[in-house]
Amino acid sequence: MSKYKIAVFDLDGTILDTLEDLKESLDYALSVYHFSTHSINEVRSYVGNGIRRLLERALPDGTPAATMDEVHSAFSEFYSIHCMDNTHPYPGICSLLQTLRENGYSIAVLSNKPETEVSKLVFRYFEGFFDVVIGERPALLKKPAPDGVNEIIKCLAGQKEDVIYIGDSEVDLATARNAGVDCISVEWGFRDHDFLVSHGATTLVDSTDTLLQLLI
Repeated sequence: MSKYKIAVFDLDGTILDTLEDLKESLDYALSVYHFSTHSINEVRSYVGNGIRRLLERALPDGTPAATMDEVHSAFSEFYSIHCMDNTHPYPGICSLLQTLRENGYSIAVLSNKPETEVSKLVFRYFEGFFDVVIGERPALLKKPAPDGVNEIIKCLAGQKEDVIYIGDSEVDLATARNAGVDCISVEWGFRDHDFLVSHGATTLVDSTDTLLQLLI
């Protein structure tokens, strides 16, 4: 029997492969304002800290804040329409979530994506699986701040020792560390094995079957 009672999942790169839709939305927003676009691998390395940080990494240094705001608006408008064009759950994720629920877990998702988009994606692909859904909110600091994890623990009346955090990036590792909870890093997302290890990952999995073995 696992010692954990609450599983907190990152969204992008952990349970949903959103990369292609993020890239197409970024390409659109950059092109509207005549900026150069980026390769899929470049975009992969830019994501993880929210849309604003994605744009800061994609735009040239010194881009005026007003221009940044305009590109941000173009991205957001396009992504809100096209966020499910190519996005899909990673293999085995739905079965994993179902098994966790059957074994008494409370399950939450925590993302730096705007909460309206997080809720839309969770409803589309994972309706009924999650007890708490948290995205970017004005009242909460984004990951890697511990605020989101702490809010989930509060909502589920849990304790830090009840929580396992599952993510795919250095941001997730830092979030778990800052929140004082255990972390499992998945290797199928936006960062590879060596990168995760170099950022402090100690427990890594390469399949949902292996992840489930650690959780049940």
